[in-house]
Amino acid sequence: MPTLTAKRVCQLIKLKPSSEAEYREIHAAVWPGVLAALERANVVDYSIHYYAPMQLLIANFKYIGSDFESDMKAIGNDPETQRWWALTDGMQTSLVDGATGSGQDIPWWAEAEEVFRFEGHSEA
Repeated sequence: MPTLTAKRVCQLIKLKPSSEAEYREIHAAVWPGVLAALERANVVDYSIHYYAPMQLLIANFKYIGSDFESDMKAIGNDPETQRWWALTDGMQTSLVDGATGSGQDIPWWAEAEEVFRFEGHSEA
């Protein structure tokens, strides 16, 4: 049986100012098929934050599978996710040189390096 490993991922991209309202609206009701693709690919605890002064979207998620590359490819091969990306990519400007869109060889979202982590716990 493969060993499951937890990995945290933080990604960044710019949101076009003219797209803020629409981006918020569609993320208030993300398509169920997109969420199901994330779940199948062992992605949990996913959030996107918006830093308005720089029009910066900051995505964070935890990966709890055993084959990150394969699971990320599975997300990219999901037809509903591809349709979602076709909608959202037009609202964004990549920070990655040469990026042309989600699911391509060059990542659309820039990945940020983790430099600190604290995992506290509370007693119930």
